[in-house]
Amino acid sequence: MIMREKLLYLLSLVAGVLIVWNLYGIFVTVPDEKLQGAVYRIMFFHIPAAVTAGVACGFALAGSVLYLVTRNLTYDALAASVTEVGVTFGFVNLITGMIWARPIWGVWWAWDARLTSMLISLLAYTGYLMLRTAIDDPTTRARICAVMSIFTFPGVIITWKSIEWWRTQHPGPVFQARGGGGFAPEMLQILMLNMLALILFATVLTIIRLRQVETQRELEGLRREAHAI
Repeated sequence: MIMREKLLYLLSLVAGVLIVWNLYGIFVTVPDEKLQGAVYRIMFFHIPAAVTAGVACGFALAGSVLYLVTRNLTYDALAASVTEVGVTFGFVNLITGMIWARPIWGVWWAWDARLTSMLISLLAYTGYLMLRTAIDDPTTRARICAVMSIFTFPGVIITWKSIEWWRTQHPGPVFQARGGGGFAPEMLQILMLNMLALILFATVLTIIRLRQVETQRELEGLRREAHAI
């Protein structure tokens, strides 16, 4: 418990320092983009939020598989906690994308392949979280939700590859852009640092939420024992 607290404080400190440093770089150091102007700066949050959400969903998948293999409810708690954090960052990605789209595309929303697949994935993971509240028995809840998490994860892959499989309105890949169009080196450095900062921040939130889920499960167990008496 003490080690977890120390890790939590350390990660919080590092994430906080990185975020402050990155904010200075985003708004002061890097120049405006040639075609988009200052609005492109939202990409320094939009893209890292998407990556953070994808990483969280990957850990939710791992936790769900490990639960089905071991029947250890700690892995179910991990899957639930990291899914909540992943959904939060997924909506951050979606909202910042809409804010960017308004001045660039002229509309808040377009039924683009990337946007549509992202929305469907978020709705599916939101359904996973709603399902957890509808099942009282912890083992039944863990088993059913683990299966749902596993079958929901392919949507993350589809969202990731959508801009390569279907060329619609969304811009193409920026990390390995062909024929130009990627980030300049100084912009890419800030982008990667902010990605690290958001992943660390998501880790902190997951640790906090995991502790809450485990405590809630213990209370539910005590409540069932009290009712049995």
